[in-house]
Amino acid sequence: MNAAVSQMTVETSRAARYARCVKMSKKVEWQIDRDLVRGREFDHSRKFLPDGLSFVDRLAFLAPGEARFMSQVQGRTYAYLFGLVERFISAKMIEQGRKHVFGDQLALEGLVRFSNEEIKHQELFRRIEAMLDAEMPPGYRMVADPNAVARAVLAASTWAVLALTCHIELFVQAHYDQSIAPREDLCALWKDVFFFHWKDECQHVMLDELEWTAEHAQLTPRQREAAVDDLIGLVGAVDGILQQQATADADYFLANVGREFAASEATAIRDGLLAAYRWQYIVSGVQHAHFGRLLTSMTTPEQMARIQAALKPILGVA
Repeated sequence: MNAAVSQMTVETSRAARYARCVKMSKKVEWQIDRDLVRGREFDHSRKFLPDGLSFVDRLAFLAPGEARFMSQVQGRTYAYLFGLVERFISAKMIEQGRKHVFGDQLALEGLVRFSNEEIKHQELFRRIEAMLDAEMPPGYRMVADPNAVARAVLAASTWAVLALTCHIELFVQAHYDQSIAPREDLCALWKDVFFFHWKDECQHVMLDELEWTAEHAQLTPRQREAAVDDLIGLVGAVDGILQQQATADADYFLANVGREFAASEATAIRDGLLAAYRWQYIVSGVQHAHFGRLLTSMTTPEQMARIQAALKPILGVA
């Protein structure tokens, strides 16, 4: 009897959280042209990414204009990589929505709205890339195809994909709250892009948690063990993309910055870009307190030790 009452309480609580996500989504709903872009262009006299994300302040040999250009190169990549990850996130949430078709209709609505918002974000980031391609020097290169990445990610277990998604959407919030929002010296349009992005992610992360914990409850110990292996593999794949993009961005920066650097300085630029990208896309999420609590609650100490061992080389460089 007590167990049945407890289960009913849990289900009621989950239903209320889905309902809250739908309410929040409706409240903050926005359109790209009407609310965000509003006919504006990017201001290249200002930085795009703040130093807390770009780590540009660690490269003391850069002149102010060079540091600004570095932040703009990183900002372009920041937008590109978000567009890339949203391809697999939207696909996964469409898949998760099917599980609720004959169940909680608010859960279904929440996931449908989530998917639609992620598709809108993809359109936004495509628009940004087109604008920046027309404004910045030629030669910028994106190293990974979004569809190929999405197919590879979605081949992993649902548990691992939802864990990675929750990790991403938690660090989106942290980046905006801690680094982007407080800065008044950033390009206003670029800052607004991530303000509106943040508005949607605030409810997305609640849906991530609801779906991830529900998936976890359905798995056997053996399936959970395999899912942890998948998560480690996904993080390694993300790091591989970051390494390639850091190299491509270093080449682009050095080719277009307007002067030659000493070999040691060029090496520092390459290493600095990789450290920044690892911080942005892996470390800041891994070190997010809520993600840590969730992951710890769904893994054994031995599994956490394996995850930490896999992260050690990345944490040591970022």
